[in-house]
Amino acid sequence: MSRFHKPAHSIDEQIATLRSRGLVIDDEASTRHYLANISYFRLSAYTRPLYQPGSAEHQFLHNTHFADVLRLYVFDRELRLLLLDAIERLEIALRAQLGNTLAEHHQPHGYLNADIFDTRYNHAWLLGKLEQAAKGREVESFLTHYRRKYTNAPSQPPIWMALELLTFKEVSTLLANLRLPTDTQRIERHFGVKMPVLRSWFRSLSDLRNVCAHHGRVWNREFGSRPELPRKAPAGWPNIPEGIETGAQAHPGQRLDPRRRLYLQLVVIETLMRVVSPASQWAERLVALLDQYPQVSLPHMGFPGRWATEPFWQAAVNSAREGIKA
Repeated sequence: MSRFHKPAHSIDEQIATLRSRGLVIDDEASTRHYLANISYFRLSAYTRPLYQPGSAEHQFLHNTHFADVLRLYVFDRELRLLLLDAIERLEIALRAQLGNTLAEHHQPHGYLNADIFDTRYNHAWLLGKLEQAAKGREVESFLTHYRRKYTNAPSQPPIWMALELLTFKEVSTLLANLRLPTDTQRIERHFGVKMPVLRSWFRSLSDLRNVCAHHGRVWNREFGSRPELPRKAPAGWPNIPEGIETGAQAHPGQRLDPRRRLYLQLVVIETLMRVVSPASQWAERLVALLDQYPQVSLPHMGFPGRWATEPFWQAAVNSAREGIKA
């Protein structure tokens, strides 16, 4: 086992290191401010595509400025906020569909019956989780009201309340373990996507939501969980190639799998948003954000070269770009 031997560096030393690697720092006071409030380590993830290819000493490409690194960081931050806006709507829609389906098919407390779930689902964990929620420091007011008013009812709340006490990950796991076709088929009809694809989509979105909520990088990231592709692509779905070349100056010829990058998840989000929030113009805002940062490498997010000409995105592209001209 090797020992960790990297010393801590002051901000002045960090600036000196960046300069020694060829980064142009036009405003030292501003750079010091950002390093103090974002951190050298977090920003370093956005410097890697700006290094000279094959440089063991991490030398920056000629005429790379600190502002270029910061611009990439700001883009990633704005992208995360846009993703969270959509994922929030999709998460709430899933909670609503699960609550309505289970309540109507099995009565408000029918979920207490383990038989409606796959035998591999830890049903006892679910009941224990709800018990813990009632004993926590900050008990939801609706749960307190329920227990005070309905003293002869089960201690666990009705399904529509129970779902509000679970995380998105736990809700997506509950969806994945529904056993009865009458339940799953109703949810499939609402979203227009069949199981197990729909299950994989919400699992992937819950993981993406956690990355965004914890301020993780979504640009130039390979995701561990990925949405499954439908066997028969929905009408108008874009082409998702098996591999793309980045064509990036820093890493020429690098081949990436777009199915493990953000692009596929953007397609999934927009597909579901057309059901859940068709008037949101989320895709238009996505295109506008990409156009605002033309220097950002889209292939590093899995975008194919001609993505903007795909019918799937064309209306959003035209709307966003017409808005910019106006």
